[in-house]
Amino acid sequence: MPFFEELKRRNVIRVTSAYAVIGWVLAQVAEFAFETFGAPDWALKSLVILLLLGLPLVVFFAWAFEFTPEGIKRDSEVDHSRSAGAPMGRKLDRAIIVVLLVALGWFAWDRTSTDTDDESATTTPVETVEPADQGNGETPPAAEKSVAVLPFAAMSSGPDDGYFADGLTEEILNSLAGLPELLVTARTSAFSFKGKDLPVQEIAAALQVRHIVEGSVRRSGDQLRVTAQLIRAEDGFHLWSDTYDRDAGDTFGIQTDIAAKIATALDVVLDDRRHAQMARAKIRNPEAFVAYQKGRELFAKAHGELPQLPTLEKANAYFDQAIQLEPGFHDAYIARNDFYTHTITGHAKRGPHDADLDQGILDDARQALETNFEAAIRSAPGRAHRLNAEYYQALVLGNWRGLDDLTATVLNGNDVCAAPDWFHLTAVPFGRAEAAVSYYENLIACDPLGEDFRSNWAAAAAWAGEFDKLIEAAGSRDDSGQRRNVGTYIATLIAVGRIDEAQAIIEAEVRDVGQAEYLQRLIAVRTGDAEAVSKIVPPLRNDGDDSIIRAARLGNRDAANATAALIDSRPFGYIPLLQTIYFCNCGAPFDLEATPTLAGMLEVSGLQWPPPKAIDWPLKNW
Repeated sequence: MPFFEELKRRNVIRVTSAYAVIGWVLAQVAEFAFETFGAPDWALKSLVILLLLGLPLVVFFAWAFEFTPEGIKRDSEVDHSRSAGAPMGRKLDRAIIVVLLVALGWFAWDRTSTDTDDESATTTPVETVEPADQGNGETPPAAEKSVAVLPFAAMSSGPDDGYFADGLTEEILNSLAGLPELLVTARTSAFSFKGKDLPVQEIAAALQVRHIVEGSVRRSGDQLRVTAQLIRAEDGFHLWSDTYDRDAGDTFGIQTDIAAKIATALDVVLDDRRHAQMARAKIRNPEAFVAYQKGRELFAKAHGELPQLPTLEKANAYFDQAIQLEPGFHDAYIARNDFYTHTITGHAKRGPHDADLDQGILDDARQALETNFEAAIRSAPGRAHRLNAEYYQALVLGNWRGLDDLTATVLNGNDVCAAPDWFHLTAVPFGRAEAAVSYYENLIACDPLGEDFRSNWAAAAAWAGEFDKLIEAAGSRDDSGQRRNVGTYIATLIAVGRIDEAQAIIEAEVRDVGQAEYLQRLIAVRTGDAEAVSKIVPPLRNDGDDSIIRAARLGNRDAANATAALIDSRPFGYIPLLQTIYFCNCGAPFDLEATPTLAGMLEVSGLQWPPPKAIDWPLKNW
């Protein structure tokens, strides 16, 4: 006991405790900083060794010396009856408490938000590019460490072999996308070349990458043969190739090994942490990704037809199979939600393609959404995927408190080649359009053939007033001499008041009668020609969000408010009202007083009201 009391008197225990806590905090901060700036592994190890070597020195110093009002003195030289040990002990206690609070704060932050290198499931695009070829027909140079994984060919004829090959391809792609050093083309663009026998140089140019991965899969009973090769597109040189003869249940080992060999060939250093990133949330059950690929096929079909719900319901049957086989299948949970979001929004706006639904079906849809969102957040392979799911959940289920801050977080911190569903509804119209332009340009860089990102970029450019950039992108011509998007090009000319030019192009280049009629109506409304509007614009109907847009652009405030109030009174009506704001480009298409439910949600969201007016519609006088 006297020895223990002496340790306490000399503050050895307190000093040692403080040193241990401070050392731990320093090691955690150093690990974060060293990874951020690319320091070698030995740097952190050296720091930890120095901290450990310092511990006995600190213990010796605390035992042999003491702080006094006159400065540091040897303990043997101090008059203990006048010692400052007790006051110094109280100061050390306070210091230890402060450091412990810092340590707890760091631990809590580290548990909820890891850095992008450690958790991202795909890569940050290396550079921001224009969303279409430049006016001179040139495209930006591809990043040196860029790669596209083309769909592996199914060399056997089993009924599910094609889906199996697609699933294996997607898992290899996801593994590579976990490496921040690589720019990996998204599935949408890479799979657009499925079944097309084109030169790798042509494919690489279209996808803006330097390297192509291709291969084949053959299944025979429980046996599997996979071949893969990495090709340098510039000269067609094979940088790496290999053949795997494995048991069909070892697909996880195959996909991980292929991804690692490709990364090594591209000079990406793979330490233990990088391997962990590549293996994060991998699908190990081959039948799970077969079921998921079948669901994806129906999912894509549904988004090209009306009505959508029957096909989406069939897709969900396959997503359910995938989840049953692989409960942590994040992408399946997200895709499964689409059926339910279409269900609730179809009811809210009572459009012509979605039948009316009773309250029981709506309650079931809400419960399914809540369950899916929680599972998707829990199984997210990284911070960005989790953030995207949290945004999607907040928007759809109406948890809008702080939604503007959440929107800004996604805009500023996204490092995956994916956007939350319906993200454009808050990212574009409420004062963040310029940031949204850059956001979608980065997404286009990793998914250059994806149409959704391009259409959302076009809307963001219009809301940001970047009409020149939009005109250049939409009006540029492809190899055949056709404008890339004549409809968007003409609509943008109309928006900026270049009416004569738009009229000439309609007559010369628009062959679809329905599109030509729509553009003529747009001209009449944009020029404020009330007489022409009355002749060529069909009568308004009070039955959906599109009626609000037309009423607002025509200056019919009462009609716009009446339809908005009707939609606001229905469950989930806030989503079609957001769609109205987004597509109208007219600021506030209705008065907020007409939509009390939406008004209450906007009040806690932080979203700007009224939204800025992207285009001046002369007949809209409010």
